[in-house]
Amino acid sequence: MGRRSRGRHIDGIVLLDKETGMSSNFALQRVKRIYGAAKAGHTGALDPLATGMLPICLGEATKFSQHLLDSDKRYLVTAKLGVRTDTSDSDGEVVQTRDVAFSESLLAESLEHFRGSTMQVPSMFSALKYQGQPLYKYAREGIEVPREARPITVYELKFISLENDDLTLDIHCSKGTYIRTIIDDLGEMLGCGAHVTMLRRTQVAGYPYARMVSLAQLQSMVDEAQSNDIEPKAVLDPLLLPMDTAVSHLDAINLPEAMGEYLMHGQPVTAPGLKPDTLVRITLGEKQEFVGVGMMNDDGLLAPKRLIVRHESPAFESSN
Repeated sequence: MGRRSRGRHIDGIVLLDKETGMSSNFALQRVKRIYGAAKAGHTGALDPLATGMLPICLGEATKFSQHLLDSDKRYLVTAKLGVRTDTSDSDGEVVQTRDVAFSESLLAESLEHFRGSTMQVPSMFSALKYQGQPLYKYAREGIEVPREARPITVYELKFISLENDDLTLDIHCSKGTYIRTIIDDLGEMLGCGAHVTMLRRTQVAGYPYARMVSLAQLQSMVDEAQSNDIEPKAVLDPLLLPMDTAVSHLDAINLPEAMGEYLMHGQPVTAPGLKPDTLVRITLGEKQEFVGVGMMNDDGLLAPKRLIVRHESPAFESSN
């Protein structure tokens, strides 16, 4: 007999507005507990210092979290100029202080250096792994290990303000971009050093900023519902975004409902308009019910790559 899952089957994505000072895993576990979900996962950790958008996937939506991990992000960051720390943020120890004295032209020239496609060496205080251990564990022991430069793209870098040695920027970048490293490198270019004092993620993929909700707001909704003899899920579940919003950037293939049985048992099926080596979003029937993602196989058929387990859930319908 199989193990019964603890928690309810609930599928969808919560756009959590993470507070500063808490780990992404702590935030994830709180959301999972508030929703009473059997399964949950986040889509790329935010530093404890950072705030802002942390999509939390519940239930079957966890199967598509990698797509959000791989998506573009946007951040609002404030850097303190003249002070460099060992972690490149205000959680670290100060390692150097210098006078702040640079021209507007040098700032503009330095900012331009980061725009477009570049190579970035990850910070030692990152979660990337070396020989099975996160880099930050080595860093905390005072050990520096080799890191390979990785390609990143900064699509947009806007100067917002410079007040009392506090520089604020708006950065739209590709996955894997370390904002702390950009700030540290920028500080060295300006000859004064710098570290992050405020970091807020304002966007993940195309998710709307206005749909974010904090842990305090979620808990308040639960408390109010319970005080009015209302089931918490009645107020919580409408906040969920459909799980296929994680793959909304993929082209959709809609199949007749009759073909669903074959597909859901892992059998390749005929589908019009398939392109080689291109992942597609699969929907079924007139309601265009989202059931997973697939790709053309060697026989030119649509082969399922990742399918959901179909059960009723408020965020089960396709976002189309």
